Amino acid sequence: AWKAIAKEGMAEYIKYLFKTVRKFFGEAIVVTQEVDDIIQSPIVKESIINNSDCKILLDQRKYMNKFDDIQAMLGLTDKEKAQVLSINMNNDPSRLYKEVWIGLGGTHSAVYATEVSLEEYLAYTTEESEKLEVMQLASELGGNVELSIKQIALQRREKTD
Repeated sequence: AWKAIAKEGMAEYIKYLFKTVRKFFGEAIVVTQEVDDIIQSPIVKESIINNSDCKILLDQRKYMNKFDDIQAMLGLTDKEKAQVLSINMNNDPSRLYKEVWIGLGGTHSAVYATEVSLEEYLAYTTEESEKLEVMQLASELGGNVELSIKQIALQRREKTD
């Protein structure tokens, strides 16, 4: 998708789209796991970044060495940079949560904890060992993933009590 977006003809359309959506009190959303997609494309920068009032960033530690470029690209202040780089650095290991940074129009920003139930965590985890545990039990339960998740969550709660 980024190759299509990065073509010169798309830049004006995307800029128009973002401005039109904002005019009607909406918000266009772009999501990427590869920050290089944003950093390396002046078209993406001009048409998306500059027209986005709300920015949401997850853990950026793997980009620590490139973060000055990211900061410049997103127009973050030094305070906002410090907030972003603090994400998940001091989490309570007894709780299942991750932190997220939200910046609104360059005027408000903060790091927030996003905590889900154990069942929600098990349903959406990307940890391979946990996904395998859920799917293995589900196969023993006739393919019932929901029941598998409920049983694993119950077992884990009983261990901590």
